[in-house]
Amino acid sequence: MELELRHLRTLCAIADAGSVGRAAAVLGYSQPAMSTQLRRIERLFGEPLFLRGAGGVEPTAYGVEVVAQARDVLARAEAIGRRGSATSGGTGRTLRFAATNTPMLPGLVGRLRAVLPDLTVSVSSVYSSAAIVEQLEDDALDAGVAADYPSRELAHSDRLAHRGIVTEPSFVALPARHPLARRVEVALADLAPEAWFMTPDDGAGWPGVFYAACQTAGFEPAAVHEFLGDQMQLQTMIADGLGVSMVQATLRPLPGVVIKPLIGTPLWCRYLLVWRRSGLSDDVAEALFASATAAYRTLIGRSAHFQTWAAGAYKAH
Repeated sequence: MELELRHLRTLCAIADAGSVGRAAAVLGYSQPAMSTQLRRIERLFGEPLFLRGAGGVEPTAYGVEVVAQARDVLARAEAIGRRGSATSGGTGRTLRFAATNTPMLPGLVGRLRAVLPDLTVSVSSVYSSAAIVEQLEDDALDAGVAADYPSRELAHSDRLAHRGIVTEPSFVALPARHPLARRVEVALADLAPEAWFMTPDDGAGWPGVFYAACQTAGFEPAAVHEFLGDQMQLQTMIADGLGVSMVQATLRPLPGVVIKPLIGTPLWCRYLLVWRRSGLSDDVAEALFASATAAYRTLIGRSAHFQTWAAGAYKAH
């Protein structure tokens, strides 16, 4: 057997999904066919690339190395023959790009660089979606990923365009030892006594939508810790029992933390691509959107709790 690009895609899909079965579903194969292909690939490499367990698979030390090299090869293969027709000013320009707090950012930027290798991307982390729009309006940015909420669509002038990437439910992160941690879904009202870690005003409707949902559930949060730090720090404090937090549905929990959907799905968040009409050509805008959606699909593949919720939600409809 000779190693082919499809074999590398298989390894990356399994690593991303954390499960041979979920990777098979993503790639459109049966689980037995995927398992057979993985065994053939491992025989070619001469040693196991993944450790099998009841909860799925994890790369071995050698597997981590192989998957990293596979991603590099696939990115280079995708770039072959493509012309990086950057922004409307031609190749060699820098795309000034900002994103609010979203786990899809690394995957988005990596895919964009692979598709448009001649485009230099300058990335800024801007928490406030309103601030992203303001910088776009002032020509300080070319494009960005912002957030808004149902019935509170992000406002901007006709100089800007936007396109929805995904509308996802908001989940809650709890300590693994929390009394509600074993439930499939959690009622927001049952969390009334908890202390909450809360990110500040994003200029697009948060945290107003959260407080409105709490009011509908019949309570006001007992205590609120305003927090705007990295997710690892947040999850460490949650694991230590210092509070709970609303989080993105695809966030990967650290040991000591569980992530649960809320009964009735009272909170939703939409991520959208926003750009200056005069700042991007159509092909770059399309490449940005495609990179964002691909990055989000990868996040879904890694998120067992999101997949479980989605399976139940679709069955209910």
